[in-house]
Amino acid sequence: MTTRTARKPAGRIAFIGAGPGDPELLTRRAYAALTDADQVVYDRGVPDTLLSAIRSDAKEDAQFSPAEGAPGDVAKVLLSAAKSGLSAVHLVAGDPFGHDTVVKEVQAVARTAVHFEVIPGIGQAEGVAAYAGVPLPGVRIAADVDDVTTLDFDALAGAAQKGSFAVAVDAGDLAAVRDGLLAAGVEPGVPVAVTGDGTGETQYTTTSTVDSFVAAALGFTGRVVLTVGADVAERDTLSWWENRPLYGWKVLVPRTKEQAGAMSARLRAYGAIPCEVPTIAVEPPRTPAQMERAVKGLVDGRYAWVIFTSVNAVRAVWEKFGEHGLDARHFGGVKIACIGEATADAVRAFGIQPELIPTGEQSSDGLLAEFSPHDEILDPVGRVLLPRADIATETLAAGLIERGWEVDDVTAYRTVRAAPPPAEIRDAIKSGGFDAVLFTSSSTVRNLVGIAGKPHARTVVAVIGPKTAETAVEFGLRVDTQPQNASVPDLVEALAEYALELREKLAAMPAKQRRGSKVQGPTALRFR
Repeated sequence: MTTRTARKPAGRIAFIGAGPGDPELLTRRAYAALTDADQVVYDRGVPDTLLSAIRSDAKEDAQFSPAEGAPGDVAKVLLSAAKSGLSAVHLVAGDPFGHDTVVKEVQAVARTAVHFEVIPGIGQAEGVAAYAGVPLPGVRIAADVDDVTTLDFDALAGAAQKGSFAVAVDAGDLAAVRDGLLAAGVEPGVPVAVTGDGTGETQYTTTSTVDSFVAAALGFTGRVVLTVGADVAERDTLSWWENRPLYGWKVLVPRTKEQAGAMSARLRAYGAIPCEVPTIAVEPPRTPAQMERAVKGLVDGRYAWVIFTSVNAVRAVWEKFGEHGLDARHFGGVKIACIGEATADAVRAFGIQPELIPTGEQSSDGLLAEFSPHDEILDPVGRVLLPRADIATETLAAGLIERGWEVDDVTAYRTVRAAPPPAEIRDAIKSGGFDAVLFTSSSTVRNLVGIAGKPHARTVVAVIGPKTAETAVEFGLRVDTQPQNASVPDLVEALAEYALELREKLAAMPAKQRRGSKVQGPTALRFR
């Protein structure tokens, strides 16, 4: 029998295009390779937001480091890792083959026996042009350039005559690009758009002409994208990223850590920059006896109804079910009512369809308005389980009792005040550094004011429902908008609609009136 010497497992190398910057434009293949990598070398053009998103899902022991030195130096780092049996990645902005230096690295690796792959990404120039609302139809050039001396200005001039082109360059090279275009015969009045922080939260585009775009882009730093040609005029109708309702709005999200993510995702879809400030922490009740009896009663048929008034209450009951090895089947024969759609979705996630959700106002009063009085003949079991927070109001329980029901009002969880946020956030809250704040409960109002102070008068206040609105007013806040249905999606939608209303009002104002308007926030600033 021949024995073989054990070899180290073979490593591999991937050259990955990060796309133009928005983390959501990373391809599925690129994401899979990055989260499986042992070592990630990244270029300075890769945005911090994208790196943070990758780090949060990467291997616990994955090493991240900036790419330094010549292409040969970077290739040596990647090869060293691969020969040690590791998975190594070079992450670059845009597309890997859009950079001459990366092409040289791939050539260096190709001369070895190490396995490698190239995972393409959307080019910066082409991707940012789309986010800026400038189409590149027909004859076009879209290039990501590390060294402007490599640009073929004659080809660019030809593209500008027949259509449009886009190039990604460093902001410090804008003057050289202008001079090259003019020298190649491009007319000084040809339209130009310059976009900074392309596809990012603070993307900003300024439009001018070939002879003036350097002055118009004064203050831009890092990588920028120039789109040049007649198609720049299409921005008036096709600009979408920067025209989203909440674009550039800094929005305060005071919720529990577990719940803030869904709201922040919706805000980002509308262009907002959310800042999550936990004001409430959810903890189990001090004594579990009440919940233990409630769960036993559910299994034994003690209740006709269970009424859930929050997602936290749903989670608390299901966690208790899990402790006892129970599941949705043990809810057989018990009807479920939910105060709103968000709570109903949490119930549906466990395979149960609620029997009652208010069709009108999604609140305690709205639920009571549609909850039938107890009928001894139709309802042989006359008891309702109401699992809720320790600080919840008694409106719902009292209303059910008035309708002839017996109510087991059970503390399912406790809400406690979170620790104060950092000093810079507290200062921003009190000085008007946030354009809007979203309150999803009375306790978020009380706790935010308690740990961070009252939001500035210029901050737009959006509340989820009437009870929350009452509490906000009690604390001296002006309520600007409130959705008809008390749910997180509707709350974000209400804020977006309010922002659009502000934009329309400001657009209709004469210029002098706009400058004197008391309306604050990014929407107002765009018209000043």
